[in-house]
Amino acid sequence: SMPTSAALDVVAKSLNLKFFEVPTGWKFFGNLMDAGQCSICGEESFGTGSDHIREKDGIWAVLAWLSILAYKNKDNINGDKLVTVEDIVRQHWATYGRHYYTRYDYENVDAGGAKDLMANMVKMMSSLDEVNTIVKGARSDVSKVVNADEFEYKDPVDGSVSKHQGIRFLFEDGSRLVSLPSLWNWFRRCNYPSVHRAI
Repeated sequence: SMPTSAALDVVAKSLNLKFFEVPTGWKFFGNLMDAGQCSICGEESFGTGSDHIREKDGIWAVLAWLSILAYKNKDNINGDKLVTVEDIVRQHWATYGRHYYTRYDYENVDAGGAKDLMANMVKMMSSLDEVNTIVKGARSDVSKVVNADEFEYKDPVDGSVSKHQGIRFLFEDGSRLVSLPSLWNWFRRCNYPSVHRAI
């Protein structure tokens, strides 16, 4: 999904594979999988899955890594040193660069304050010079912001459009800052609603 690191994007582009950047939510993966356009998916809370189930599947993720390790070691079963996950990750970094992902959740925030924050970020998208001044004032070693947008997704299967899916500030070095407004309702026993607000 869109808020994750760009590691998958870089690999897919390098291998000339089709990939999709979707909003947060497994429903977006489901449409693609049902249409045969996607068979592996992952999202920002480190969930990974495949087209066999419409949800994160930790067992599948472990089996996927075991399959990768078995393939990498197929000619080295009786060898001195087996290829490890660390070896694979370091080879990935050497080939595609290193990608980091950090997630910060701010929960139970005031709804009005969260709305004001997001509105201010939308406003700042039109003044990247101001954004870069703020960024450089905080950290002079951070790359320049070269673009900003409010993520919008058009489903290639049914044509539906999902707007306002997050604000992105895109940096010259390929990194990005993504801010997602979240409002979920959980229902406790007896269907008493409990509202959870997060940024």
